Amino acid sequence: MRNIILPLISILIVTGCQPTEKKLPYLGVPTVTQHFRNGNTVYDSVYPVVPAFNLTDQDSTTVTPQTFEGKIYVADFIFLSCPTICPKMTANMLRIYDHFKNDNRVNFLSHTIDPRNDTIPKLKAYTNSLKITDKKWRFVTGNQDTIFRLAEKGYYVAAGKDSTDPGNYIHSGGLLLVDQQRHVRGLYNGTNKEEMEHLIKDIQILLKEDSGRP
Repeated sequence: MRNIILPLISILIVTGCQPTEKKLPYLGVPTVTQHFRNGNTVYDSVYPVVPAFNLTDQDSTTVTPQTFEGKIYVADFIFLSCPTICPKMTANMLRIYDHFKNDNRVNFLSHTIDPRNDTIPKLKAYTNSLKITDKKWRFVTGNQDTIFRLAEKGYYVAAGKDSTDPGNYIHSGGLLLVDQQRHVRGLYNGTNKEEMEHLIKDIQILLKEDSGRP
């Protein structure tokens, strides 16, 4: 299984003239609009959000963006029979889950890219094996093409079939950090333990940022 993370198309890092608290970047290509304010030309950048989706989790519950309203979440794309990177990704995701287990503001979302084989009962059995008994971490399934498209267009990562690969799929090893407004704010190598320390710190930064919103 090749660990592929697509290049980020655009990253905006918020800075100021005076020292400020760290802000996480926004991923994706912004829509830039021009207008005039007080006689000056002003440019506003609006960053894309994860598009609407309708998937089903291990408890046969419908999962949509509204499921994560008022929360941030970490997402990834895996499949249960993956022979290489997926077990590492899930082990690292479990580490992040355990770290924030008592913080209901942080959720987790794993998409199977092999819905034909990763049935709801199999997803449920897998979550049981991980001792996931709450609603904080959802393993979701749905139409395969929809999930592939969501990965590429919504999260900026690769997911697709590949007959030359031992697992018959090619997909990103990235973990994606998504804020309350559905902006993707970080991409982390899900097979790297050191990257998880970075992710934990960025989640804490994002929680502080979101807590300051009106």
